[in-house]
Amino acid sequence: MADHTVVLIAGDGIGPEVSDAVQSVLEAARAPVAFVQRYAGLAALDRNLPGTLPEETLSSIRQHRVALKGPCTTPVGGGFRSVNVELRRTLDLYAAVRPVRSLDGVTTRYDGVDLVVVRENTEGLYSGVENHITDGVVVSMKVATRHACHRIAHWAFRYATRRRRQRITLLHKANIMKMTDGMLLTEARKVHQLDYPNIEYSELIIDAASMRLVQSPSQFDILLCENLYGDIVSDLCAGLVGGLGCTPGANIGDEDAVFEAVHGSAPDIAGKNLANPLAMLMSATMMLKHLAERKDDPECSRAAERIKVAYDRALGEGQKTRDLGGTLGTREFAQAVIDRIG
Repeated sequence: MADHTVVLIAGDGIGPEVSDAVQSVLEAARAPVAFVQRYAGLAALDRNLPGTLPEETLSSIRQHRVALKGPCTTPVGGGFRSVNVELRRTLDLYAAVRPVRSLDGVTTRYDGVDLVVVRENTEGLYSGVENHITDGVVVSMKVATRHACHRIAHWAFRYATRRRRQRITLLHKANIMKMTDGMLLTEARKVHQLDYPNIEYSELIIDAASMRLVQSPSQFDILLCENLYGDIVSDLCAGLVGGLGCTPGANIGDEDAVFEAVHGSAPDIAGKNLANPLAMLMSATMMLKHLAERKDDPECSRAAERIKVAYDRALGEGQKTRDLGGTLGTREFAQAVIDRIG
């Protein structure tokens, strides 16, 4: 019998397909979870629910504390507000975590990439605070608070300690944005000096960091970023290891956590058994490790390890979807992973 209830937000486009594939793998790996399905974005509107982020969905996440989410479409230049942004702000999921590592069987220009992007998730330009001033004039506000800067810095250093990571590099533009980015620098320095002097800490201007990432990504360990920089840098880093289909994501707060595939909903291939479920599957393993820590349940950790070993083996043996140069469909890749679960 499942020990943990997780809210499943399948999303739209390819979301339901990759969600189904991931559920089949978790079941085969004997992961002690049961899912309760809720809706957001276009999937909520299609069911005539009240808005793109219904209160029923939020209440379920608050009740069960953990959600696994597929991609949700966000209109460009108009339409409804991003479901992802609203989820993070409403539930105060202030820490975005994107692990990025090289995978056997996925050939790129880089070897030995193993880094983590930690991103402040609630403030800055990415939070979308915009105002129409007059005809032809709009303002987008970059807001930073000492509270948010301090807690993301503390979270990153604590994460580094728990994961036995060695270095944190804070990416910033404090040479220009001296007050907002400067506040994050000040708080990170305090946390490092007072609480975590054992972790190596450095700072790097974001444009120089971008150049160095594409020159030699293996020199980095944990990248700590404000909201907008983290959004951009995490996608750049995904490109180092094969793309967004190869990288998981998590949004974590003090109470709740939402684990998600960070790629788009790809409506052009929806329903065609072409989507790669790997990113959502990797996010599910992060979810299981989170449950193992929060609930002190080693069986979640064992299930996560079984899945990780299985998808690593599958990729290493050439079992890949078309976006990675293989021939497998969504369901076939999930079966290839299931066949390798010990």
